[in-house]
Amino acid sequence: MPERARRWYLWLLVSLAVVLLDQYTKFLVVRSMELFDRIPVLPFLDLVRLHNPGAAFSFLAGASGWQTWLFTAIAVVVSAGIVWWLEQLPRDQQALALGLALILGGAIGNVIDRVAQGYVVDFLLLYYERWSWPAFNVADMAITGGVVLLLLDGLVLERRRQSAG
Repeated sequence: MPERARRWYLWLLVSLAVVLLDQYTKFLVVRSMELFDRIPVLPFLDLVRLHNPGAAFSFLAGASGWQTWLFTAIAVVVSAGIVWWLEQLPRDQQALALGLALILGGAIGNVIDRVAQGYVVDFLLLYYERWSWPAFNVADMAITGGVVLLLLDGLVLERRRQSAG
C-alpha cells in the first residue's frame, strides 16, 4: 500500500476511534441514567442526560423535526469534504490532518444519534455557581478540538511552512 494511502487510513482510524468512544460513552449514559438526571462529579462538572434535537448550543432545538435532516445532510456533505481533504493533504500538515480527523469523527458520532433517535445525547455539564455551559458530549469535544487544531494550523503553522519553504 502506498505511503500516502497509509497516512489517509491512519486519520480515518482516528475518526473511527472518536466515533466508537462517543457512542460508547453515550450508551453508558443512556443505560445508567434517566432523562434529566444529574450526578455531581467535581465542583464544576456534572454528568447529566439530556437530549438535544438541535445543533450546537441547542440551536433550532424547538423546530418541528426538519432540523434533524438539515443537520444530518450538512454533516454528511462536510464529512465527504473532509475525507477528500484528508486524502489530498501533504505529509507536513499533521496538525491539520488530526484536526480534520477529529471533526470527522465528531460529526459522524452526532449524525449516528440524529439518524437513530432524532436527537443527540449530551451528558457533560460545566458550570460555575449560576452560570453553565450547554451540555456536550465526546463528539462535541472532538469537533471543538479539531477546530482549534485547524485554527492553529491556519494561523501559526501555515506561516511557518511558508517562511521555511
